[in-house]
Amino acid sequence: MIQRFSFSLLAVLLIFSAHPAFSQSNPANLTNSANIVFGLSQPLLGGFNIEGNVLYKRLVVDYSHGVSLNLDNEFLRDGAQEQGLAVHIPFTTGFGVGYRFNDWLNLRVEPKWHRFELYYDGEAQTAANRIADYTSFSLGLGLYGNFRPFKHQDNFLKGIMVAPSVRWWPEVSTTLDNNQLTYQNEQTGRTEVHESLAIGVANTPWLVNVSVGYGVTF
Repeated sequence: MIQRFSFSLLAVLLIFSAHPAFSQSNPANLTNSANIVFGLSQPLLGGFNIEGNVLYKRLVVDYSHGVSLNLDNEFLRDGAQEQGLAVHIPFTTGFGVGYRFNDWLNLRVEPKWHRFELYYDGEAQTAANRIADYTSFSLGLGLYGNFRPFKHQDNFLKGIMVAPSVRWWPEVSTTLDNNQLTYQNEQTGRTEVHESLAIGVANTPWLVNVSVGYGVTF
């Protein structure tokens, strides 16, 4: 159900974006710009995220790449906590394409890839200690703000950008069989089942973030 809905979203937006009216409509209040922004939530998990985007008339396109996020045991859902796991996310990456409602609000369809590595909590995260790894693919929506608090200045402050976002990234598929891993847990001494993790807050598809950066208009 989610997979069909997500691909339908992507197909509809791609068809719509091909229409000439999509890029030709440019009310006077729309500013074309190229921007680089950095997420503020990723450093809280030991990593960082960089995004480059272009806002042109009604069209917005972006590419983002996050690296080295760490989820200790207390960040995981109950089943994973009982198994004593910690999760390292070496990358989460993908692009977006969307529509600008106005100069400060846009909606994007976003295919994303996420890599998960499983370890026992408290152990060194080395290849020798790795329990397993897998990749998941999500396809969802992101609602983004685009605020320039100093846009009326005639100096370098003009390009400063603040970009809050709310995203819904449901999982479409993973490299795990049936989206789960059965393994022998060395800490519990039992055969355990690890279900693939969602990329969002509290193992949900939802993410909330604020990015800051700089842009140039054209």
